Amino acid sequence: MLKTFFYVLVFLAVFSLACFALFLFYSENRTFIFIIAFNRTANPEEPADPTVPPNPTGSSGRTLDPCPDVPPGLQGILHVEFRTKRTLQDVRNHVGPDLQQGGRYRPTSCRAKQKVAVIVPFRNRHEHLAHWLYYVHPVLMRQQLDYGVYVINQDGDGVFNRAKLMNIGFVEALKEYDYDCFVFSDVDLVPMDDRNLYRCSDHPRHLSVAVDTFKFVLPYTTLFGVSALSKQQFLKVNGFSNTFWGWGGEDDDMSQRISYRGMSISRPDSVIGRYKMIRHDRDSHNDPNPVRVEKLRETYFNMGKDGLNSLDYTVKEIRKNLLYTFVSVDV
Repeated sequence: MLKTFFYVLVFLAVFSLACFALFLFYSENRTFIFIIAFNRTANPEEPADPTVPPNPTGSSGRTLDPCPDVPPGLQGILHVEFRTKRTLQDVRNHVGPDLQQGGRYRPTSCRAKQKVAVIVPFRNRHEHLAHWLYYVHPVLMRQQLDYGVYVINQDGDGVFNRAKLMNIGFVEALKEYDYDCFVFSDVDLVPMDDRNLYRCSDHPRHLSVAVDTFKFVLPYTTLFGVSALSKQQFLKVNGFSNTFWGWGGEDDDMSQRISYRGMSISRPDSVIGRYKMIRHDRDSHNDPNPVRVEKLRETYFNMGKDGLNSLDYTVKEIRKNLLYTFVSVDV
């Protein structure tokens, strides 16, 4: 009799615990559901994360397909000349209405494969800038890029620092958009073939392989002029050196950084990679760097502490127009 009574008590205890567990389960879920419902009611129009751009859509509202690997509207070899006097208004008329404020563009018929920031180090070269914009904007549009142009101006008349300006362009562009590819271009170098794609690849890419002033021959293998690096590649080498003041050495230093980080440079062939240089006298306060050769011997030891992680500057002005974003800085 006692044994039977004991089994009944055990059964009732187990049954009670099961009922209590079920009660807690449903109570917690109701509370959880209530909290979610309250949050949705309290935040009915919670904004999307501003760092994530919306999916590009066409005029019909549907999500666009990726752009093809080879853009269909390329022209190949281009006629490039600088004898014609050009103003920024001439460039606006030439480029047309497709640009957005700040020199931004993305194709409307497909989803661009990469988001490209084109960085141009600059000081007192307004005539050259008009030529460069006149030719480069249409090339980038035909290449179906989601891109923005950033002209990084060194304020004042101190010794010019091209490499530091390019580091600044990288940092400032990322404040505006989640670019994944960065093209660094001199304002006096214009591509002569739009098949030379301003995109990033698995390797850092040197684009200006054959310049007319070098008789369309690559003068030496470590030259790294107009170039394209992905965000990851640029971070991996800690950007450019900030300590090359005056003309020369910074591109060779970058070439060494790439090699020391286990990467190699890719290039187009010497037909597609042709560029025309705008002839000019050397800028004032941009004399050849007298210690550039010695500094190149120190790249391996300095690259971990000289670059993006040591970048210091002051933004004096940011000004946007239809053709570019102008960032003036004190370096």
